[in-house]
Amino acid sequence: MERKRMRIVGLTGGIASGKSTVSNLFKAHDFPVVEADLVARDVLKKGKTGWKKVVSAFGDDILQPDGEVDRPKLGQIIFSNPEKRKLLNRVLAPYIWFGIFWEVLKLWMEGFKIIVVDVPLLFEAKMEKWTKPIVLVWVDSETQLQRLMLRDSTSEDDAQNRINAQMSLDLKKTKADLVIDNTGSLKDLREQFRSILVIITKPLTWTEFGFSRRGVALFLLSIVVGVLMYFQRSLYTSSL
Repeated sequence: MERKRMRIVGLTGGIASGKSTVSNLFKAHDFPVVEADLVARDVLKKGKTGWKKVVSAFGDDILQPDGEVDRPKLGQIIFSNPEKRKLLNRVLAPYIWFGIFWEVLKLWMEGFKIIVVDVPLLFEAKMEKWTKPIVLVWVDSETQLQRLMLRDSTSEDDAQNRINAQMSLDLKKTKADLVIDNTGSLKDLREQFRSILVIITKPLTWTEFGFSRRGVALFLLSIVVGVLMYFQRSLYTSSL
């Protein structure tokens, strides 16, 4: 029976907040991590259904010479045009959702008790109800802007448009269970991460979710329904 228990930890943040660093720390401590961004990349590979849907919606102009989607070009289109962003959301969300659930299901079947789901748009996609606890990597807005400009060598306006396309980190902070303040040094972040580990590795005695195979089945069924209700938000846009 112990093998059937599972805790799904939600890891989220914002663009240039340092979420990927924390995700890598989880991996370094041997926690399985399902990354929404990697699922999204797979969905958009040439020839896949998601790729076909996007090409049909946006035209061949978004393709590279090898036929793969030109991600930076598509990113410029959707971040400067809310309607185009919604269109991409509607097209890709179901495929990304399915990919995430399939990865979680496989890990569950392998017997993992704690699975980390790395979802940049966890709250926007209404997935927070299925993860516990939710870990947010937070930075103040000015730090986020400066780091994004430096990381991508982009203009302030372009960086701000990308940040504005997501829920603010301050609002996410009010919704998260655990917050890592990443405005300081890497050493500070690692110290906070160690404190997080103590909490999430406590015995699986809470009842919010995931104690049985039935719980997982209900989780998957509920999320499928959620896809139909909340397709306006996509897990893909944050990775462009």
